Amino acid sequence: MEKVIFQSPQSGETLEFYAIEQTKISGFNYLLVAEEEEGDCDAFILKELSQENSDEITYEVVESEEELEYISRVFAEILEDVDFTM
Repeated sequence: MEKVIFQSPQSGETLEFYAIEQTKISGFNYLLVAEEEEGDCDAFILKELSQENSDEITYEVVESEEELEYISRVFAEILEDVDFTM
């Protein structure tokens, strides 16, 4: 599992996650990331918001309940052995 590092634009804090899976839906890239490499832990779905002409890749945590439920179901189908609880 690949470790990815993010920097919070508000605080400048560095956050490390493990990338579990990636998918593209309706032209947007989504990442499923977890705090730990294995076992039960918090996981987040991130949506890529980068501009086409920018060198920076920007992600935002998916907070919309409707979008979160839909994308969670997609990741659950891709990762048959993973359980999601919200």
